[in-house]
Amino acid sequence: MKKEGSRSESKKHEIVHIPETYIVLPLRNTVFFPRQVLPLSVGRQKSLRVLDEVQRENLPLLIVAQREGNIENPEQRDLFTLGTVVKVLKVFNLPDGTKSVLVQGLSRARILSFIQSEPYFKAAAQEIDDKVTEDVEVDALVTAIKTVFHRVVELSPELNEDQLTLVLNIDNPGAVADTAASLVNAHTHEKQEILETLNVKDRLQKVHLMLNKIVQRLEIGSKIQSDVQAEINKSQREYVLREQLKAIQKELGEDGEGVEIKEFRERIKKANLPEEVRKTVEKELERLSKMHTSSAEYTVSRTYIDWLLDLPWSFSTEDNLDIAKAREVLERDHYGLEKVKKRILEYLAVRKLKHEMKGPILCFVGPPGVGKTSLGRSIASALGRKFVRISLGGVHDEAEIRGHRRTYIGALPGRILQGIKKAGSNNPVFMLDEVDKIGMDFRGDPSSALLEVLDPEQNFSFSDHYIELPFDLSKVLFITTANLLDPIPPPLRDRMEIIEIPSYVEDEKIHIAKGFLIPKQRAEHGLTEQNITFEDDAIRHVISAYTREAGVRTLERRIADVCRAVAKDVAEGKTERAAIQADSLVKYLGHQKFFPEVAERINKPGIATGLAWTPVGGDILFIEATQMKGKGNLILTGQLGDVMKESAQAAMSYIAAQTKKLGIDESFRQRYDIHIHVPAGATPKDGPSAGVTILAALTSLLTGQLVRNDLAMTGEITLRGAVLPVGGIKEKVLAAHRAGIKYVILPEKNKYDLDDIPQDILKEMQFHFVKEMDEVLEMVFKTHDGAQKEKLPTIEKPAEVGRAAMMN
Repeated sequence: MKKEGSRSESKKHEIVHIPETYIVLPLRNTVFFPRQVLPLSVGRQKSLRVLDEVQRENLPLLIVAQREGNIENPEQRDLFTLGTVVKVLKVFNLPDGTKSVLVQGLSRARILSFIQSEPYFKAAAQEIDDKVTEDVEVDALVTAIKTVFHRVVELSPELNEDQLTLVLNIDNPGAVADTAASLVNAHTHEKQEILETLNVKDRLQKVHLMLNKIVQRLEIGSKIQSDVQAEINKSQREYVLREQLKAIQKELGEDGEGVEIKEFRERIKKANLPEEVRKTVEKELERLSKMHTSSAEYTVSRTYIDWLLDLPWSFSTEDNLDIAKAREVLERDHYGLEKVKKRILEYLAVRKLKHEMKGPILCFVGPPGVGKTSLGRSIASALGRKFVRISLGGVHDEAEIRGHRRTYIGALPGRILQGIKKAGSNNPVFMLDEVDKIGMDFRGDPSSALLEVLDPEQNFSFSDHYIELPFDLSKVLFITTANLLDPIPPPLRDRMEIIEIPSYVEDEKIHIAKGFLIPKQRAEHGLTEQNITFEDDAIRHVISAYTREAGVRTLERRIADVCRAVAKDVAEGKTERAAIQADSLVKYLGHQKFFPEVAERINKPGIATGLAWTPVGGDILFIEATQMKGKGNLILTGQLGDVMKESAQAAMSYIAAQTKKLGIDESFRQRYDIHIHVPAGATPKDGPSAGVTILAALTSLLTGQLVRNDLAMTGEITLRGAVLPVGGIKEKVLAAHRAGIKYVILPEKNKYDLDDIPQDILKEMQFHFVKEMDEVLEMVFKTHDGAQKEKLPTIEKPAEVGRAAMMN
């Protein structure tokens, strides 16, 4: 092994070292330098075997650093190839089975190849000499490094004067760089780069740069520590002064407690708080009184106490148990809606007989514009309770319901307790609007958080994350609204009493317009009855010719359009009263928007009228079929869903099995392609209830007979020709009535659904209940000369229904 030579000898000639075999000792998170003397702790089994072998055989040892310190059993690729040849000075056995070895770095060496990996690493390596250049810049760098190292020792608690003396007494430039780099705390890769720099001048520059970075980091840390210490000293001084002030005020007989703390104590005395809440408030107030007002924690604690004192833990409004007056309020505010009114009056009656009862959870389901939200206000008015409404549409965060924990900046209770606080009582009518439009994402599932809120068996101890105290919600009358039931999760739906609010019929819309919409729009536009009046025929014409909806929102907009036009005339000085009639609506609303088109649409074979249910009420549905030469393909268009496509396949199969009975050419499936289309192709359609309509349209196409244009139908079909019941009968019948259809074919098992349809509608329409498709086909066709085959048979009045209209 080559011993360290002088700088002049290194410069005069280059010594070529012959590769030798070394035992390799990997080190984690440590780079060992030449001339460095350091005790190393060895605990890995492979490393302990290396020390045993080195001691026994007196073999040379090469220390190299691992590329990643977290690797427990490194392989060859995990080691740097340049390390330090060391001399083992002493080995100490420790009580825990590990060893401590004192080693001295001798020279750099580069691994040429590994000879073995087990039971320890052994490699062929070649020692490397420094490349020394003697010039003024090298001497200047040595001086600069010693100066910067002095500053590092001053700032770093890890270094001492002995280490500074060691660096200052070294003259060899390479040794100065190695020693300074070995003593400071730097990243392994940064130290390894210095170890691998053979040119002494380059190495000095890198060490100088590294030391300057360390000085900057230590100076910034020192400044931060100084600032923190100054702030701590200031806080301690203020605390001592406050305590002295309290003592002085106490001696003078003055109360040292702040005005705000006094106010809180007065509020606690006046508030009728439950025992658990009172203890929590007093404990928090005690903490608050010991804080400084400028502390960030002070604001958090103060806000929390405010919330606890503002919540109506024990205050309830007194219910109006006068059932007759409640009925009067409900009748005044809303026309129709008998089921809802009946349910509210039943609740009042039970409340009158039994004072302690849990509030029901009602869910109003219906199309937009039928008055679900406004009905909540009427219920609150009838009960004499406060009313709170929150919209859940688009809510994705569970914390919106349960609140945030106080550890978060800007934390607040959830919307439930915010609404309770706003109401100021613990028994308001609480409306949760658009419960079917709650979202779910990475922030949680708000619908799951509502399970506790809307469960009468659990909500007596509702826990908000912010308040962290049980709040009794059992006295609250919760009302939820939705357009559709399907999006509501089944567990949440199970906790609610579903009340369906159907579409309005024309007479109901006229009553609503006359009793509420017209007076409201007159007032909003600054008009009186002296300026504008609406005739009944005008309202009816607006409903039938300018709107097509289940509710009354569009109707209100059209009335507003008329009122705006009249307000403009009045503002211009016209004093003549505007009496709005049907024939004058064109002036205000333009030409008619909707037309009764059933009679015009069914003008050739292959067309039939069906009835459909939509989220905004019922609608009529035209099924069109045509044929062309082909190979028996069935083409379906109009954005049909899978269930509706299956209904079309079933209809084709039924017709193919009944060709003789229906008088259809048996080979039609081999000779023709059949195309079924449902207009309004941009609207998705699905469900089994169009089965009878599809079958009627196909039969009409293949027999050449026209389907009656005053008749609509709905029902699911089977391959054997049975007609099965479907849903949404009320909405479908009302849609048929709006479209001017007089005759409706329904499945036999749907006759009970006519109970929900107003008597006025039943008197204007005729219904026929069928079990088989044969009955449907007997009724839907005209003869080839255009006359009806026969009049619809008279239907006996069903005893179970009691209100089904008679058919002639």
